[in-house]
Amino acid sequence: MPTQTVAGKAFEYAILKVTYDLLSINSHTTIIDNSSYNIAKDCFDQFKSLDQDNYLKASKAAILHIIELEPRLQYPKNKKDVLTLQIAPDYSGSKGDVRDVLFIRSLQNWEIGISAKNNHHAVKHSRLSETIDFGKEWFEVPCSPMYFTTINDIFSELRLLKTEGKMWRDLANKAGRFYIPLLEAFKKEILSLDRSNPNIIPSNLLKYLIGNHDFYKIIKRNKKTEIYGFNFAGTLNKSIGNIKPKFKVPMLKLPSRIIELDFKPGSKDTLFLICDEGWQISFRIHNASSAVEPSLKFDINLKGQPPSLYSHHNSW
Repeated sequence: MPTQTVAGKAFEYAILKVTYDLLSINSHTTIIDNSSYNIAKDCFDQFKSLDQDNYLKASKAAILHIIELEPRLQYPKNKKDVLTLQIAPDYSGSKGDVRDVLFIRSLQNWEIGISAKNNHHAVKHSRLSETIDFGKEWFEVPCSPMYFTTINDIFSELRLLKTEGKMWRDLANKAGRFYIPLLEAFKKEILSLDRSNPNIIPSNLLKYLIGNHDFYKIIKRNKKTEIYGFNFAGTLNKSIGNIKPKFKVPMLKLPSRIIELDFKPGSKDTLFLICDEGWQISFRIHNASSAVEPSLKFDINLKGQPPSLYSHHNSW
């Protein structure tokens, strides 16, 4: 069975193909044929025809609606105004760009992007280790020496267990020994960084999680496609000439204040962060492999979003 990564790449290809098929009939449209495109196509080709058809249906349900939100997709400025479709390289995510598929009109100095998700909502899968400065990576504010001193014993024990060839399934009370103390240290450090850098940590966290570009998120579900519009800088939902979008995608505000950060009730592996402006984020820590290694991985999800976040669901 194809992996989640392969499924995600296949969905990216389906979105690109559907967009080209819909728009190339009446507008000069081209696809950037690069390694990212070929990898995505190869992933799509790994699926049976029925699964491919479902990817295409899910993509069409999304793109038909996004065309209504973005008239520049189907209305060029003139005959030289080419619409370029591109699958973004994987390294874009490390540079703060979560968009997987790009739609570009260079003549208009205009582009929009899509983050494609195949049946999951996770926004990041970040790691913690004794050498990873999550404060610097996430917030542009380095973690304190005290944080690294606190977590040193946790990861030293994990490193020893790795040299012994231990498997996670063989460890007793892994939550009490590793998850809980690491999350406590993580929580304490975030709150400390927030106190010493007021109004910066929540907004920089959101930028880290969802990128520094406006985008649409498309999530393929079973017989349904979800579309969300993350419009912070106002680059989405633009008119062209006197042609306006059929629906309005409101602008969003980044959070500036942490209201609460604590363990999810009844959980030993998940922290729940509540910020102002309607943002709520969960951090679930887990071992990323069956063998013990000296790092642990987060599944980070947006559990609460502003009421003004644009959303639309299409069945197919």
